[in-house]
Amino acid sequence: MNQLTDTVVMISPDQFGFNHQTATTNVFQNKVNIEEKELQKKALQEFTNMVSLLKSKDINILILPSRKDVVTPDAVFPNNWFSSHGKGKIVLYPMLAVNRRAERQPDALKKVLSQAGINNLKIINMSNQENQGKILEGTGSLVLDRKNKVAYAMESPRTTKIMFDLWCKKMDYQPVFFHAYDKNNLPIYHTNVVMSVGDGFSVACLESIKDPSEKQMLKERLETDGRKLIPISLKQKYSFCGNILQLKSTKGDRKIILSLTAFEAFLPDQKNQLEKFGELVVVDIPTIEKVGGGSARCMLAEIFL
Repeated sequence: MNQLTDTVVMISPDQFGFNHQTATTNVFQNKVNIEEKELQKKALQEFTNMVSLLKSKDINILILPSRKDVVTPDAVFPNNWFSSHGKGKIVLYPMLAVNRRAERQPDALKKVLSQAGINNLKIINMSNQENQGKILEGTGSLVLDRKNKVAYAMESPRTTKIMFDLWCKKMDYQPVFFHAYDKNNLPIYHTNVVMSVGDGFSVACLESIKDPSEKQMLKERLETDGRKLIPISLKQKYSFCGNILQLKSTKGDRKIILSLTAFEAFLPDQKNQLEKFGELVVVDIPTIEKVGGGSARCMLAEIFL
């Protein structure tokens, strides 16, 4: 399995807004004093600019509109409800917030993929577990070393160990489970805020992990096969420095997608280290980050053919 893809699905933030149902578990969300229509206009402009920039870098973007029949304020973050794993495998995930469960639209996804020449999909539906409180929110909960088939996850209300273990068994991945906390000693909502794994490097906020044995275990696993580990601080984590994604262009060039917030928080030496593994593609998404509580990686659902 390749670690990198040149194709992603993005979903337009047609009904973007502050999601009260997710705010209790996501400290990165913030209310702003802006009218709803203006807020959606800002988010849509940020989305459109990001799509244009990624296309200019030869990333293949498949755009899926938000559902029209129900309000889904977080639809711009599609990587939480599905993931792609080659050979047509698509996994659908159990979500914590009721209004986020409505984001799933597998039929519309099939149509978009079919139009791109991707057919014969095999849907693995794990979403029926959510009614029993068994939650796993896609590649928000999971950070994947696809090349070595290792899955990283940290426990939170949005990531239960029983579902993580089940996923690893179904997908034949080695599990690496740990605990990480924010500055108020609460579990961080998603693993992909704490860390990212690319081809040849990883980024991780080891400061968030209180248990010394878990911290050492994670460090050692991330440095396996000579992978370069770039540690980030707690402060940098809050600037979404862990929420980055390495892709490749259709020409095979490596790109690292990150927000302007994250770019400005990385130290010069860290940027130099990252640039060894790909061009830094910086997207400006302040409204989506501040109100939605997710960043560039959350907006990209990778498609592996």
